[in-house]
Amino acid sequence: MRSTGTSRTYRISAITIALSLLIPVLTPGSARAQSASNGLTDLIDSIFSKANQPPQAATGPDGAAPPWSGEDGASGHPLMTASAIRQAAANFPNCIAQMWPDAARRNISQENYERFTASLQPDLRIMDLLDSQPEFTKAIWDYLDILVSDARLAKGREILAKYKPQFDATERAYGVDRYIIAAIWGIESNYSTQMGDRSVVQSTATLACIGRRQAYFKDEFLSALEILNRGDLRLEQMRGSWAGAFGPTQFMPTAFKRYAVDADGDGRRDVVDNPADLIASTANNLKKDGWQNGASWGYEVVVPQGFNYMLADRAKAMPLSQWAHLGLKRANNQPFPRPSEKAYLLAPAGTEGPAFLMLQNFRVIMKYNPAEAYALAIGHFADRLRGGQPFVQPWPRQERVLSRAERLELQQLLAQRGFYKGTPDGQIGGLTRDALRGFQVSIGAPADGFATSEVLERLRGR
Repeated sequence: MRSTGTSRTYRISAITIALSLLIPVLTPGSARAQSASNGLTDLIDSIFSKANQPPQAATGPDGAAPPWSGEDGASGHPLMTASAIRQAAANFPNCIAQMWPDAARRNISQENYERFTASLQPDLRIMDLLDSQPEFTKAIWDYLDILVSDARLAKGREILAKYKPQFDATERAYGVDRYIIAAIWGIESNYSTQMGDRSVVQSTATLACIGRRQAYFKDEFLSALEILNRGDLRLEQMRGSWAGAFGPTQFMPTAFKRYAVDADGDGRRDVVDNPADLIASTANNLKKDGWQNGASWGYEVVVPQGFNYMLADRAKAMPLSQWAHLGLKRANNQPFPRPSEKAYLLAPAGTEGPAFLMLQNFRVIMKYNPAEAYALAIGHFADRLRGGQPFVQPWPRQERVLSRAERLELQQLLAQRGFYKGTPDGQIGGLTRDALRGFQVSIGAPADGFATSEVLERLRGR
């Protein structure tokens, strides 16, 4: 998992054609175990059970990863042109050498710096991954089916039983729900079976010297060397995603520095192979991000007919009692345990699908990975692990996922009608959802911001 700018990166997860969830909610100032890949390549891997890591390069006939494509990056950034990448790659040894003074200021020994960097070569295939523009072909209900599967739940229950003493100790020390930790472990790496196999040092060194996010990755690279210099982890343990996230719950090096703890007192903070350290470190991350002990992440709710979906906005949090006054009820007909708690309404599939009132702990999960679909998957998986039931209301499975070309067209048509003020890019974020809501109001439709093929047809004038 991963961070933005000064801290937490934007690793992007699951989402549907609702597209309100396709773009992560960036939270400046947060930092944790999140992949630092800016591109949407992490979207696919954080959702699929077979690809919980940022996508690894496919292998060729000889078993080797394919080379860099040699093409300009899709972002159009000047540092992502083919010529700029080649020039930076040629300067890679000098770039590594020039970072030694910064490493020394971090108390990394010269011997270790030379040992860990002597044989480094840039992995230019990462440039294609950094700037890829994947096609989104799954709806949120399909993602949830994959992530919250019977097999993954069974494995999660095994993990909870096997490491019960470690979970017990962690709950006492940090007050963080064991089921949330187990859910993160399961979704991030399928319980340590899919952690990625790229060298964290090589990946972060490549990105520190080449491409459009060098300043960010320089910190990650030097932090990775600090971890090795201190002896918390061995070089062979630091393997993970192309963006540098490693371990069963996917810590970036800077997040490791902030949150990793030595739970068993052996002198090392081993979040890769030591379950006590792994569980406690993940809990420490959540606690420092504001986890509320004993509280839920949110509730599935039934929204009444005629409801004003303009209220479905994370900026419009209200007490649960006020939502109840507006006619929202829990899907299981149970009362809200703490009516004074504030929540915001999330309707990831518009008026035709389930809705959810999201509490503080949901926002904390989003700090761990800033995408609402990811946080929804974690919360629901945790509930199922503790014995809860599937969601009560059905998803609109008849809806077709819009292709990237269709999403781009949708934005262009909204712009032509004066609703969309951004630059069309095929990615449905806040500006597009607001524009779509404006259009829906103009045609007398519920303003749920859900991008369907039907609303695209209405925009086309058909």
